[in-house]
Amino acid sequence: MNNEETDVARDLLAALAVGPLVCDGAMGTMLMASGVESRCPEEINLISPDTVRNVHAAYVSAGADVITTNSFGGNRAKLAKADIEDRVREVNLAAARLAREAAGDGLLVAGDLGPLGEFLEPLGAVAYQEAVSIYREQAEALAEGGVDFFLAETMFDLAEARAAVEGAASVGLPVVCTMTFDTGGRTMMGVAPADAVVALVGAGAVAVGANCGVGPEETLKAIKEMHRAAPGARLVAQPNAGVPRVEGGVAVYTVGPEEMAAFAPRFIEAGVVLIGSCCGSSPEHTRAIARAVRGS
Repeated sequence: MNNEETDVARDLLAALAVGPLVCDGAMGTMLMASGVESRCPEEINLISPDTVRNVHAAYVSAGADVITTNSFGGNRAKLAKADIEDRVREVNLAAARLAREAAGDGLLVAGDLGPLGEFLEPLGAVAYQEAVSIYREQAEALAEGGVDFFLAETMFDLAEARAAVEGAASVGLPVVCTMTFDTGGRTMMGVAPADAVVALVGAGAVAVGANCGVGPEETLKAIKEMHRAAPGARLVAQPNAGVPRVEGGVAVYTVGPEEMAAFAPRFIEAGVVLIGSCCGSSPEHTRAIARAVRGS
């Protein structure tokens, strides 16, 4: 967004009416590289806020229009695995405030909502309404901290994705939802992109898409299937930087910034209005994508 567009920067739908928005990239990859030790990435919001703040600032400098909170695993079910489920509000409030501080008033902040890490009934023990409540709790704290909309991402179970959309939407802010598709073109639970976009738009998501996965090529296939199934839907693409290989004990991703950015026009042609990157990416990926999107 340029200076003339800052009046719509805090309103997702108004901003999307101006043109495609560039989302930031990986948070977990950057936090791992920082070397900060914690029981979970979200705890870093509390024990080393400058580390998180610096990651956000790097993506702002790279040209992102959307800064995403460090709250992917910030729901009660996930935080329980790190024995900090009693700090849901504290963790998410800090996550939102750190992102808001970096973004200022000129950029959008997305409140990140990831999977619960537990199966919903009948495969697991979590009831649908319990999942809705868990997501609502997290969303309320993120909203209190100043996010502009919610991003429910890396979903593979359509029921859980619906629960995330329902729980977050009850707070009163727009919800975007993305699912993760593998090389077979479906999620781990067998959900096809066409079914996902129809169901999630019907559930109230203002934009739907694909994130994570095995790289931009497979993500583009999922996006095209969504576009065919729902030509008018707003779509989102945030692929991984390829599939990592281990070199010297370190995960090295295979898709560089320019290769990732080369997909930007193809994503936009297929209906994508929010475009970024996921695991293995860096501010350099965001910078390259921003150049491709803005033609500069």
